[in-house]
Amino acid sequence: MSAVNALLPAEAPVVPSVTLADIRAAAERIRGAILRTPTIESPAVSRAAGTRVMLKLDNLQATGAFKERGAANRLALLSARERAAGVIAMSAGNHAQAVARHAQLAGVAATIVMPKFTPATKVVRTESWGARVVLHGETLAEAAAHAHDLARREGLVFIHPYDDVGVIAGQGTMALEMLEDAPEIEVLVIPIGGGGLCAGVASAAASLRPGMKVYGVEVEGYPAMAQRLAGQPVSVGGPTIAEGIAVRDVGETPLGILRDLDVEVLLVPERAVEQAVALLAEGAKVVAEGAGATALAAILTYPARFAGKVVGTTVCGGNIDARALSNVLLRQLLRDGRIMRLHFDIPDRPGVLADIAARISDLGGNVIEVKHQQLFGAPTVQSTELHLMVEVRDQAQGDAIIAAMEAADYVVRRG
Repeated sequence: MSAVNALLPAEAPVVPSVTLADIRAAAERIRGAILRTPTIESPAVSRAAGTRVMLKLDNLQATGAFKERGAANRLALLSARERAAGVIAMSAGNHAQAVARHAQLAGVAATIVMPKFTPATKVVRTESWGARVVLHGETLAEAAAHAHDLARREGLVFIHPYDDVGVIAGQGTMALEMLEDAPEIEVLVIPIGGGGLCAGVASAAASLRPGMKVYGVEVEGYPAMAQRLAGQPVSVGGPTIAEGIAVRDVGETPLGILRDLDVEVLLVPERAVEQAVALLAEGAKVVAEGAGATALAAILTYPARFAGKVVGTTVCGGNIDARALSNVLLRQLLRDGRIMRLHFDIPDRPGVLADIAARISDLGGNVIEVKHQQLFGAPTVQSTELHLMVEVRDQAQGDAIIAAMEAADYVVRRG
């Protein structure tokens, strides 16, 4: 190296770009292989957000998530030699099914490596698309390492879930459809896991609508992209309902794109994600997984940022466990005051329970669960603990029931 060259600043790494032409070409490649999902406005969601919200329903894709866009485009880009060799991916979720489905449609052999802890239902769904499923490793990192090892040993093409320009271009087709179907959209809010979807959408928006603000969204426990963009060390962890975007290692290509396009990342708490899942189910009649509701959670959490604007966002996935959805809805009913738990200390004599139930019924409440603890929980042998779960119309009706109980000299507390 010459003395002059030694004094020159080191060149910054070149960030692969995804152009509007790339995204439009991807849209042509995947036409007919994926569903052109609707972009709708839900009056209930807009009322809750305090501004107009347009929902892109990619939960309606055949595998229940947007991942089909990127997988379909990446597989369409395979050479004849690569098609003959086959593909491999690592995923415990939506990417697995997307690659499996579109490999089957393209007549390409697919191997999917999943961690051993992957629920049996996801394994079965992935196998139903014709893929060979290999269960390996106790963690995602171990499964990924095994997938790369198999790719080398068997000559397979590794399909990355987000750190691939072909995948990013495929995900960007969502923005083409949204802005064509709802041209009134003024700002976009997109969830971030590894960053492929947000990078693709932001790339399309930058060309189609120069100056349009695009926000990315992560949950508070997994702010990996926000930390990387801020130059901070990554620190993530903990349980989350948004497991589909609970990522430690974001994509380097999406990271560079989001940095170049000045995409701001908003963080949302778990409670807001649960609220968004419940609002979509009850208000819009749309089933969303946690990751699929995270962007709406940001709109609800930061109302001042979006006031007076037409906001475009996506329900990017709907693969939520039925039990988890049930728990979310019940928890939201409790928070809204539409289900309340009442605890009584009552005298142990006939007719008291019937009297309480009648008073609740007279005020329009519906007793849905009764727990009567007579032997062990009561403070004296002459008393009984009574625990009720009561369904009410709203907080005010619940308050009226408690007031009526207290007026009748019952000792009651809300729990």
